[in-house]
Amino acid sequence: METEYGLVDSEAVETPGNEWEEIDVSETEADRIARKRDREFEQFEERIKDADQFKVEQSVFDDATFAALYKLVQDGHVEAFGGPLSTGKEANVYHALGDDREVAVKIYRINSSNFRQMRDYLEGDPRFEGLGGKKKDVVLAWVKKEYANLMRAQKAGVRVPDPIATERNVLVMEYIGDEDGRAKRLGEVEIENPQTAYEVVREYMRRLYSAGLIHGDLSEYNIIFDEGQLVLIDLGQAVTVHHPNSETFLERDCRNIANYFSREGFEVTEDEVLEFVTDPDPDPSRN
Repeated sequence: METEYGLVDSEAVETPGNEWEEIDVSETEADRIARKRDREFEQFEERIKDADQFKVEQSVFDDATFAALYKLVQDGHVEAFGGPLSTGKEANVYHALGDDREVAVKIYRINSSNFRQMRDYLEGDPRFEGLGGKKKDVVLAWVKKEYANLMRAQKAGVRVPDPIATERNVLVMEYIGDEDGRAKRLGEVEIENPQTAYEVVREYMRRLYSAGLIHGDLSEYNIIFDEGQLVLIDLGQAVTVHHPNSETFLERDCRNIANYFSREGFEVTEDEVLEFVTDPDPDPSRN
């Protein structure tokens, strides 16, 4: 199993950390840059606005979003922007060049993100106690949450895109793909050995659970296949095991995974997935 799908070595796992640790959602340097608006920032903003891959998006990028990109460039996390990898209602993902590798830049839309759905996942998360009701605050907290979830999953031995940096509504992470484009989602490829793939996915679900996290939207469309490895993506909505809706989210994840692999020819039930995932030692949901 480890050889065919490159399961991350569990012995290399670090202590995931404290799920109750508050995540800082205060004003960032990008907000201060946007207010200051010096000549260098304004020149950068104009270059980005004139770039072909960003022209269609000018209406949804406010000054602070451009300032966030500017700050990430200043810090060396991004050196050059490429074209879009994906576009959606809540975020666009762009291909970019980092300091020593290709990266993906995920830009959340402040004005058109699904505010109510985001609140459902944020409310009850102990890391965001006291979060205000402003739409901007919720979206910015969501980006911080996705970064923190990726960090926690990685430390728990789950293969996810390596989180690199975050600034306001922008997240920079590892680009997973090659010169031909992004890596394929599990639902887009033919699985030669569905049992082996299932065993890797359920192990990653259990490691997430052991680290106090539940993906919350796991399916064959949030797992990608890259160079012999299965990679879990889109962890923005992942919740802690103490979230009031965590049980519902976990059962849905287990049902989605069981249904997918059963369609692929490996019969497994939702209850079997759930039993495996929730049997770590110690069980974080009892703390």
